[in-house]
Order: sequence, then C-alpha cells, then structure tokens
Amino acid sequence: MPLIEVTSLRKTYGEHVAVDDVSFHVEQGEIFGILGTNGAGKTTTVECLQGLRTPDSGSISVLGLDPKTDHAALKQRLGSQLQESRLPEKLKVQEALDLYASFYANPADPGDLLAKLGLTEQRNKYFGKLSGGQKQRVSIALALVGRPEVAVLDELTTGLDPHARRDTWKLVEAVRDTGVTVLLVTHFMDEAERLCDRLAIFDAGRVVATGSPLELRDRTGKTSLDDAFVTLTGRD
Repeated sequence: MPLIEVTSLRKTYGEHVAVDDVSFHVEQGEIFGILGTNGAGKTTTVECLQGLRTPDSGSISVLGLDPKTDHAALKQRLGSQLQESRLPEKLKVQEALDLYASFYANPADPGDLLAKLGLTEQRNKYFGKLSGGQKQRVSIALALVGRPEVAVLDELTTGLDPHARRDTWKLVEAVRDTGVTVLLVTHFMDEAERLCDRLAIFDAGRVVATGSPLELRDRTGKTSLDDAFVTLTGRD
C-alpha cells in the first residue's frame, strides 16, 4: 500500500483552478519529486496533503490518515519545511529546535540533530545572521525534529549558491537513508534528476506525467530531464 495516495484532487480559489484532477502515489522510503514551474500547483497540492488547505474534491491519504479529519495525528508523523524560512531573525538556532521539539510527543534530541546537520557551531547564533545554506540546514532540522515518517521539503534550494545547493542535496539523500520518505517540491530539473526516485510533472494545475527520470527521458526520446519536461508539458 502506498504511503501517500492522492486521487482526483481539485482546489480552486474563486474562478482560478490551482489544482485540477491530480492523482499520484508515493512509496515508502523513496524520494518522490513534484516538479513544475512556478504557479503549476505544486505548493497548493502539498499544502492540501499536509492539511493546511482543504481541497474542493478528491481524496488524500498520508500514512493511512486523512489530512482533513486526522490533522493532529498526522502532524506527529509528518515533518514539513515550507517554501520560505519564517523564523524570527532574533531567534537562536538552539531555541528554535527546542521550541519545535516541544510540539512532539517523542522528539529527536536537538543537539544530535544539530551535530548531524553540521550546525553545532551555529547553535547560539541568531537565525537572521546565518547564511542561506545554514538557514536551509535549520529548516531541515526543524522538519526532522519530530522523528517524522514523511518529510515534505518545498523549494528547498531556491536562492542558494551552487555549492550550498549540492551540500543540501547530500543532506536530503542522508535523510532518505535514515528511512524517512521524502516528498520534494522543486522547479529545478537538475535537482529532480539527481535526487528523485520517481516524480510527478505538474503543468497548469495538472499532472502530465509520472515516472523515474530515466523513464520520462525514455518515454520522450530525450537525453535530459530538462528536454523531457519541455516535451511533456507541450512546449517543445
């Protein structure tokens, strides 16, 4: 049984259709990518999946739970890193980890997480004084502090320099290697190709294709995921 199953999901804002008949599933232990340009419906989909928004129709199951009716139970088993870091600039790294740990019944040890993510020396620094890469490491730590079975990472490397992006990719792979299933939202083709076991390509609120990067390249006869994406979204 899939760990996550989304079936015929639809979400509108007034007359704007943000997500239209979206279906996909995620298996345990994989990095599953949601790939698409800005405005394709990616973030709305994962917000519905986390119970942050209520879909107009369709069904979602995450770890056997319905995000609408089982929101409190799901929060204990799902970790989230949202699209933008929203911590106060004057909050220290250790304080942030301790605060988030207090939300969970059986949290990870914040000191161990800081050590694993290379943040021990930054534990007493203000969040606003961190580099972009360090802020993303803190975001990952906050997503993991509840010992989640699923981690949602949304546009994790936007704004990072190439070195920080690659360091972050290694962290995502390390998270998966601990047994956490990762749902990765991105618009970077190289990121999806490097990290994702399988992915769903979003375009204008719909899923136009699913499969591994290799399968999507083979299906379109292209040698790169970038070119396959262009073909699958009808922009070739």
